[in-house]
Formats: sequence, structure tokens, C-alpha cells
Amino acid sequence: MDISFLGGPRPQRGVGVVAPFDFALDRELWRWVPDEVSLHLTRTPFVPVEVSLDLARLVSEHETLSEGVRTLTAISPEVVAYACTSGSFVGGVAGERAMCEAMTQAGAVPSVTTSGALLEALTELGVRRVALVTPYTVSVTRALEEYVAEAGAVVTGCAYMGLTRHIWKVPYRDVADMARRAVRPGADALFISCTNLPTYDVIPQLEAELRIPVLSANQVTMWAALRRVGTRAVGSYQALIDPAARIYPTTRGGPVPPVLPDVPDVPEQEQQ
Repeated sequence: MDISFLGGPRPQRGVGVVAPFDFALDRELWRWVPDEVSLHLTRTPFVPVEVSLDLARLVSEHETLSEGVRTLTAISPEVVAYACTSGSFVGGVAGERAMCEAMTQAGAVPSVTTSGALLEALTELGVRRVALVTPYTVSVTRALEEYVAEAGAVVTGCAYMGLTRHIWKVPYRDVADMARRAVRPGADALFISCTNLPTYDVIPQLEAELRIPVLSANQVTMWAALRRVGTRAVGSYQALIDPAARIYPTTRGGPVPPVLPDVPDVPEQEQQ
């Protein structure tokens, strides 16, 4: 059988991802990625620490990041992303920039972090006032508020879950409930923090309900990384990715975004 007409596999563009050891949402990251791009993930070494500021510092040490980037150099990614929100805001704005520099030096490619991508997304959408949702404890949540404020944005409201483990098991309905608690009049956008918190399907539903752009940690990470290789992330009815979804009647006038059907919950797994 002659299969020469297939022409072989299409050329792939690589995006390297360094994630914390407990990152569990590889498949969610792929949902923002177009067909011509491959994700190459590596993880930081395991440490026996629950989600906290201490863990954020441990998984964002420059030597740890550099080692992660070096493991990806053999497959020549065009950009490297550090997929952790708390690990990239724990050192403030200057700390986030230093992390990018360390990763770029280790791999000789452009680098982004989740928290840096958040600030980039706020600028892209012209957002000055943002509401926050986090799965974190109060201390980690306060550190995020300080990071956003340091960058010049105003935090209009915040809701947090107080979790220290198993964040990837949180169902969509809990994320949506927290979003409704966090968003108050005057917010220009909502940011849902933590790359281990599932958000892909809930974003368009919340945007249709709240009438403001909804950003999430994994979304902004993939959007910023793909932007650096000259391609677009995939995400219908997500304001950051789909310009047609950026018009809301309460703020800009024009057509109302379609009201989407309820999204299913992420299946809950037995707590360990």
C-alpha cells in the first residue's frame, strides 16, 4: 500500500513547559494549543511541602528552573513557559522578571511565566480593576493581591478556597461560585489563579454571565507563550483569545455574547 501521498507528519513548533511537581492538568493546557504546536512538559523535583508560600519559593528557585529548561533544550522549543502562578508572583514583579531572565539564559529562548502573562493579558485588555479567585490559603492569596497591586492594578474583590492540596479536584461549580463572590461592581475583569485549578470550560460561561473578561492561569500562560512564537491560542468565546467576545453590553455596548449551556463539572475523585 502506497502511503506516500500522506507526506509525512506536519512540522511541529515546540513550546516547553516547566511545571511544579504536583501539576495535574496537562490535558487542559493542550486545549489552548493549535494543531501545529506541541507541548513538551517537564516538572520540578518533588518536595514534601503542601501548597503554601514556602512551596512557591521552593519550586521557583532559579537553579530549579534552569535545570528544568535544560532538560528541554534537546527538543529545541521556541519558547519556554513556567506554569505556576504562586511560584512566579511570590518574589514580586522584580522576582518574576528575574525568573524569566534565568530561564532564557538556561535555554537561549524567550521565556514567560504565568504571573508575567497575567500582567501582559491585563494590558492587552486594558484592565485596571480586577477581581481575583484563588484556591489558596489567605497568606498566598494576599501575596497575589500584593503582586497585582505592585503592577499598578486595583483589586476590586477577592475570594479564596483555603486549600493546601488536591486543587486539581475542585469542580467547575465551585470555581463559578467563587467567581460570583469575588466580582463586584466596577471590576473590569476576573482572574482565576493557579495552574492546577480547572477552568477551560467555565471561562465562556462566566463571561456570558458576568459580562467581563475572565482570565485563568493556564489560559494566560498558553496565550502568552503562543504569542511569542507568532501563533494564536485556541479558545472560542474567551475574551482574551477571541476578539469577538470582548464586547459586553454593560461596559461597551453592542451585541450580547451567546449564553452557553451549562458546562459539566469536572468529575470529583475520591479525596486521598
